[in-house]
Amino acid sequence: MSNYLRPKVPGASVYLTVTLAERGSDLLVREIEALRHAVRVTRLKRPFQIDAWVVLPDHMHCVWTLPEGDTDYSGRMGQIKATFSKALPEGRLRSSHVLRREKGIWQRRFWEHHVRGEQDFSTCVQYCWANPVKHGLVQDVRDWPYSSWHRDVGAAA
Repeated sequence: MSNYLRPKVPGASVYLTVTLAERGSDLLVREIEALRHAVRVTRLKRPFQIDAWVVLPDHMHCVWTLPEGDTDYSGRMGQIKATFSKALPEGRLRSSHVLRREKGIWQRRFWEHHVRGEQDFSTCVQYCWANPVKHGLVQDVRDWPYSSWHRDVGAAA
């Protein structure tokens, strides 16, 4: 078992990657309204700024900035995952899922990177937006509907 300790930097901007347990699934885009609801509910209880977000069929990338003095991006992501999971039937359950009362929808862990400066921030945001192209889902970022690109760039284009 890993003993990784996540950094705790108050008010940080953080890049996150979260993946479904079943790679190759289309659950996140098929259930996009449940995911949006989970994000809204979480932000009402525990605000954070969404700097960039892209939802792909089986994983998502996002860049968040936490409120001044707050370090708990992990708790927020946990709440999003739990709220989303509660709205859905169980996935493929292993005995470890049953033991931990999980639905088997998400990979337990997620990847995070604390953003270090303006160039790093820009790189993380651009990576989010370009990811559907990288995965061959579309040829142009403007064609992927589940991206904050539309909010931040597309509306002005």
